Amino acid sequence: MSGSDLTGQVAIISGASRGIGRAVAVRLAQAGADLVLGASRDGALDDTLAAVQATGRDAVAIFGDISDPDVSARMATAAMDRFGRIDIAVCNAGMNQRISTLDLALDDWQRMLDVNLNGTLHLCRAVLPHMMAARTGRIVSVSSSASKAPHPNASPAYGASKAAVNYLVMHFAREFALHGIRVNAVCPGPIQTDMTDQWDIAYRAQVLAKVPMGRLGSDTEIADTVLFLASPASGFITGATLNANGGTLMG
Repeated sequence: MSGSDLTGQVAIISGASRGIGRAVAVRLAQAGADLVLGASRDGALDDTLAAVQATGRDAVAIFGDISDPDVSARMATAAMDRFGRIDIAVCNAGMNQRISTLDLALDDWQRMLDVNLNGTLHLCRAVLPHMMAARTGRIVSVSSSASKAPHPNASPAYGASKAAVNYLVMHFAREFALHGIRVNAVCPGPIQTDMTDQWDIAYRAQVLAKVPMGRLGSDTEIADTVLFLASPASGFITGATLNANGGTLMG
């Protein structure tokens, strides 16, 4: 059995309808995991569900807004009812805005926290009791390089919410280590997604000029990083916020 083999494992993934979340779902299924997939976009989530089932793995789709704690509770219940276990949780659901500080409405600030930070908390709280009972589990949060350094094209609410996610990762890693649970985060930098397809040529060139590797990352590269943190291959790693940004942020 290889270090990234997830045969017999069960993973919950939030924000699985597109981009990084969809890539993570397919990659974990390819590694042998059965999945519970969550997202607020039901049509797009159906596509992810079909892609996972095409690998030969089983999957369940749960629709709903991750800021509602009941959605995470339903995902955990679905995993236990269908598969009888929860080995992995990937807290990927999130949102971004490009609103300057003085233009940022308090409602926009709160919405960012509700989705990015509270959504992470809700999913962790839903799966942790089951992982504690099993004396094993891995939680991986998809954070951002904006959590470690300000980005001129991101709302301050985005960086603040992701920095708070990093703290949760460290806190949970310390609190639950003795229960056999590891908690880590991946912090992507500029990644090629449907959002970056909207960049104009000038802005794309500006971004690429700051990437030492000279290119954008791919969602599959982030999915491979998540797989590493979710698998036995990273067995002595917990409380880490792993940079995956082509060298745009080091240390």
